[in-house]
Amino acid sequence: MAIRKIVNRANKSLNYTLPSPIGGLNARDSMDAMQENEAITMDNYIPSENKVVLRNGFVTYVSTESEIKTLVEFKAESGQNRFFAFGGGKLWDITSAQSPKKFDLTLNNDMWQTAQFKNRLFAVNGQDEPLTFYLDEHGSGVWETASFSGSNLVPASLVNVASSKQRLWFVEKNSLKVWYSENAAEVQGNLLCFDLTTIARYGGYLVAVANWTQDGGQGMDDLTVFLTSEGEALVYSGKNPNSADDWTLKGSYLISKPLGYRCLMSYHGDIVVITEDGYLPLSKALPLSSANNSQIAFSDKIRGLVLSRTAVGKDKFGWQSILYARGGYAIFNVPVNQIFEQHVVNLNTGAWCRFTNLNAFCWGIFNGRAYFGTTNGVMLFDESHADNRNPIEGKVEQAFSDFCTATLKKLQLLNPHTKSLNPYALTIFANADFASEQKPYTEQIGETYQQQSLWGSVLWSSLEQPVGTKWAVLQTSIRSQWIGTAATGFKFSLVFQTCTRGNSIEWYDTGLRFETGVGLL
Repeated sequence: MAIRKIVNRANKSLNYTLPSPIGGLNARDSMDAMQENEAITMDNYIPSENKVVLRNGFVTYVSTESEIKTLVEFKAESGQNRFFAFGGGKLWDITSAQSPKKFDLTLNNDMWQTAQFKNRLFAVNGQDEPLTFYLDEHGSGVWETASFSGSNLVPASLVNVASSKQRLWFVEKNSLKVWYSENAAEVQGNLLCFDLTTIARYGGYLVAVANWTQDGGQGMDDLTVFLTSEGEALVYSGKNPNSADDWTLKGSYLISKPLGYRCLMSYHGDIVVITEDGYLPLSKALPLSSANNSQIAFSDKIRGLVLSRTAVGKDKFGWQSILYARGGYAIFNVPVNQIFEQHVVNLNTGAWCRFTNLNAFCWGIFNGRAYFGTTNGVMLFDESHADNRNPIEGKVEQAFSDFCTATLKKLQLLNPHTKSLNPYALTIFANADFASEQKPYTEQIGETYQQQSLWGSVLWSSLEQPVGTKWAVLQTSIRSQWIGTAATGFKFSLVFQTCTRGNSIEWYDTGLRFETGVGLL
């Protein structure tokens, strides 16, 4: 009788450490072409250099009972800066949250464009008389009608303002005319008209004027850029528009059409333009030999997301961008139907994410802090760990990865390495081979679990479908804890969801355990 040899054919589990998606949101490449440290969805989690972090929340700063459409800071030489808000046909001084002041003005339009020049703030909106603010000899703030005049000038038609070459420049609404101070450094008096009708080859109307510096500061080599609604950028060199010998057209260049009068953001000597095709640095768009090479192609990584938003919202109010140095990122405000979202880029790495549930009509910086205007007041952002006492919902769908193993795999265990201030509930699971299964997040720690399990209350292996099992991080140190899962395929995408308030969450990487080879199915 032959003796049969018993062979142990059990597969051995392999381990793999998957970095958190510090590469940020990728809405450009196909899912099969993404890097494993990128994300298909990245809402309210910010990619940093070595981890992703749940964004902070906001609190009410000032209640105005009216929609705030403009926020602007006046920077005083004394350092006693002022903060103003336009909304509901009124102008508010909101420097002090405890004692906001409403000025005795009745305005027709709350969407103002502003510029500060020679210790004065100038504001125009294309409908009301231009306004100016300054501090008098006693240090008291004064708002008054700007004292400008010019041949055939209708001051209320001025809709945008900027400073360049030691002069103020005012855009006339629905025209290709721009008005500028007759003499350098003037803050009142006569304005002269510079008509670009015969220069602009593609028609349209003037949208904005920008001082484009080439060395990160203001100097003789600065250029003045006039941007039209058709995307034509007219670039001039020189400092005196009154002199043909000192005012030269360097070129006319066509870029994508800009969105709104707040389409420009200055960044390290460059100008970033919000356009129908994305957020475009002029240094990458205009073929000037002296232009700097921008280190970040701002919205290239999220081009698909931007295009989907501009396709339906290009004519809506709310497009705006700000630099938020305190957070190390730039915020692009985006109207989506009747709400808003924000596209956010890490200025050091160029990695993107998206903010949701911040219904911001406009943004402003005051004393280094970020604020946004809403339907009934002004909110202070990046304050507390809740959205005005409501939970912050975070969701990340990481790019698909084969874990450096091209064979068929059975994913068994997940070990997300996270750190938090307080315990929190986490929904984490894996989608296989480009599936997009979604598991709703419905509760927080301490609330009723609807047929879900807190980690430690049952064994993961006893669950028929362990996908989405809730667990709690109980320490402020980096937590290591294995969670059961069940997925079979060649490539996997981790879905990481939280809903928390009063908490800060950091996600570093994820340990994985899986089997490979024959006999998985």
